[in-house]
Amino acid sequence: MKPLLDCKLYTFVDTAYLRGRAPEVVAQQLCDGGSDLIQLRAKNSSPEEIRRMAEKILPVTSRANVGFVINDHLEIARAIGADICHLGQEDFFDAAFTHVDQLKIENSKLKIGLSTHAPAQAQRALDAGADYIAIGPIYATGTKPTARPVTLDYARWAAAHATVPWFAIGGINLLTLDDVLAAGAKRICVVSAILNESDIAKACAQFRCRLS
Repeated sequence: MKPLLDCKLYTFVDTAYLRGRAPEVVAQQLCDGGSDLIQLRAKNSSPEEIRRMAEKILPVTSRANVGFVINDHLEIARAIGADICHLGQEDFFDAAFTHVDQLKIENSKLKIGLSTHAPAQAQRALDAGADYIAIGPIYATGTKPTARPVTLDYARWAAAHATVPWFAIGGINLLTLDDVLAAGAKRICVVSAILNESDIAKACAQFRCRLS
């Protein structure tokens, strides 16, 4: 995968939006559309199901030199050789971890990304050595319907204070993208605005073009 600093478009194979489409096929379409990173997000799947999906997706992302991210499941990320494991606040700090080095095995290249929802959480994640942070949800989003939007003010804070690559996430679509970029974001995560489209590669490419 390319360096995180050079990654701009972070997309998802989210099982909540597959609607019968094979995960590895969606991953290929995301690669074809210009994704830099692809996360497997499967909140309602068993670890065994997640590992099976991950093992089918990894060859696709590897061929395309796209970073592959496993959401939540550190052991699966380690076992299959994923590039990144993404963890929420509850999976990291609430589990009594204080630094990402506690999760990294010697000679492993696995990177750790952390979700944040406020400047204090972001600073804590930065101090914990996160390889990147996600900030959001910027807008209300059906992907996380109970989460309160953090607004563009948080993006402005991140633009001024974050010392690692950061990705704006939550409700970002082609109509809201310009405002997110104007607030200082250079990297974005997009879930439903791509996965809800019939032509995933084309939808992905539209974001890629706007980010270039």
